[in-house]
Order: sequence, then C-alpha cells, then structure tokens
Amino acid sequence: MAPSVADVLPSTGELKEKAEQKLSRAYDTAQHASYKYARYLPVYDETTTFPPTEPFEFVDRGLLADKAKPHLLGLKDPNVKITKLTPRVGTEVTGLQLSQLTDEQKNELALLIAERGVVVFRGQDFKDIGIEKQKEFGQYFGRLHVHPVGAHVDGAIEFHNIYLGADNLYRAQQQSEKLTTTGYHSDVSYEHQPPGITLLTLLSVPSTGGDTAWTSQVAAYERLSEPIKRLLEGLRAEHSGFPQAENARRDEKFVRREPVKSYHPIVRVHPVTGQKALYVNPGFTKKIVGLKYEESEAILELLYKHISQSADVQVRVKWDDETVSLWDNRVTAHTAISDYDVHNPEEGLRHGFRITTLGERPVGVNGLETTW
Repeated sequence: MAPSVADVLPSTGELKEKAEQKLSRAYDTAQHASYKYARYLPVYDETTTFPPTEPFEFVDRGLLADKAKPHLLGLKDPNVKITKLTPRVGTEVTGLQLSQLTDEQKNELALLIAERGVVVFRGQDFKDIGIEKQKEFGQYFGRLHVHPVGAHVDGAIEFHNIYLGADNLYRAQQQSEKLTTTGYHSDVSYEHQPPGITLLTLLSVPSTGGDTAWTSQVAAYERLSEPIKRLLEGLRAEHSGFPQAENARRDEKFVRREPVKSYHPIVRVHPVTGQKALYVNPGFTKKIVGLKYEESEAILELLYKHISQSADVQVRVKWDDETVSLWDNRVTAHTAISDYDVHNPEEGLRHGFRITTLGERPVGVNGLETTW
C-alpha cells in the first residue's frame, strides 16, 4: 500500500525546527563548486544543543564473536588479504568491502580491532554508500557520539568533520605555536562512557603526507616496570572537556553540549580481550587524582613521552581516498600528521569524516571504576 501524504511530508514541528536551524559553512563554496563530496563539507549547527550524556548499557559486539574469526580470517577468497602492519599494532585488509559485511563478520571485526588496535581497509566503496547506510554501519557497534564543539556533515551531526585545506586553516592554527603538528590522544576521553570504536574515512587526500599514526596502549603498558605498573593500577586520572569548550568559545565556535570531567582508571581493562592498557593522553588528561602537583606532572610527562616516542609500538598509515580505518580508543592513542603545505591548494585537501561510538564505563584492575 502506498504511503499517505502525511507519511511522506515532514510535520509542522519538523519544518519549524528546520527553519530555526542555523548552519554556518566552514569552507569556501567557490573552491568546491565541482567537488564530488561537497555534500560532506564541514558545517556548524549553531542552534542544536544536547544535554549531558546519560549512563547507558553497552555490550561490546566483540563478545559475540567466534574467537577464531572464521568468517573474517578464514575466507577462502584469494582476493582477500589480511596482513599485520607491525607486530604489535595495525592490520590491513584488502579485497573485502565493509559495506557488505554480515553481522557475524562485524562481530569478528570488533574483536580484531580490539586485538590489533587499528584495522585498515583498502579499496573501499564506503564513502559512496550514502549517509544513512554509513550511519547504520557505525550504529551497529554502539551509540554514536556527537562532538560537543566540532564541525560536522550537514544532516548528520554525528559525523565529525575532518577538514584541513587552504580555505579553512582552523586545525592548523591550533598547532601554530608548537614545534610539531602531532598530538597523541584518545577521542574525547573526558566522556563518562568514552569511545570504543572510531571509523575514519577520507574523501580527499593530499598527494603526499597527511598520514595517521597509532600507538598501542597495551604494548606501552607492558613495557613499564612492575613497580610502576602496580602504582598506576591503583590510580585514576582526571580527563576534562573544559579546555576544549573554552577554546571553542574563545574562537567564537558554538558549544552544543556543556563540558564534563571524568576520573578514569589510568590502567583500564578491555571488556572483551581482558588486556590491560594505559588510558592517559596529553590531549585530555589533566592530572592524577590524589597525587601532589609535581608528582602528577612527573608521572604524566613520563607516560606521554613513552606513548609518543615509542616507535616500536606504533604504526603509521598512509591514506588514499578508498581507505577506511577503524580503531579501538580503549587500547590505542593516535595522531594526525599534518606535514604537507596546507596553504598550497596544489598539494591537495585533507577531508573526511569520523564516526565514533561510545563504549562502556571504564573499569580498571581489581574493579577500579570511573567516577565523575
């Protein structure tokens, strides 16, 4: 039976909401007149606000997976190749489309991401399957996060926009007073139930440069001496979203959800693998709870240096416009590498979008839980 007119047309309330919505573009329209993915260019919704994220039940899809991953690793298709990028972190997959995975394969993928930290899929059609299917894919792994201050895709506020080009240097300006553009972090770790899996696809990439690097926080933890491990396992650290919100307001950006602080275990235990991982990052971790200032600073500085400088537990991935990377924020830290000339349009544009899923309330060793 055909749908009625009432089923097809938006309601009066929906029309009013759309009319009241204020969107500001974060790009130069003239520069992108023929851009295939103009639909995904960055905008800011400057009216929609969200309440603080309420606690919710989360069940990791990896718990449903066959540990041997036969539907993912046991395929007899000669076109499918699965390769470890480094011994400790990173796996590359070719010949398999994310858009065509069964639920069994998605469950096994969640487990593989937890075990390997980041899984890189090449030759993907994901960017061309449309917003609704992209969103549906992300939602399979968990509740989608809405970034409190970042640019997004028009009509998909859950898609955090990654954009750095000559017509929008905001990301570059944030790093302009530092010696390096790199900054290892775990996505929005200040949330009370911070992210599990993040998916990133780039729609346009520079001719060279613009890579992403990941550190295994599991391997980083394992490298520590036993006395330091025991010390850290009993401690929590403060992760804060306040500086991010304050900087956004300073730069006249809209804050759609008020910031929060969380006190997460410094060593968290993954709910699927049981592996212990460091859970601090210089992007959002501010101090260790219960320690004096100098003690906290010294320990965090040691850990930050360890995370960022341990190239033997890292992987660096070169992008193309058919690559999709998925990583587990609970066991990795990552950084973009903005090493190309962003002022030169001939070197290309780095543009994509990130879909981030929220996970469980972190739990550490001996049941040490996150508080707030």
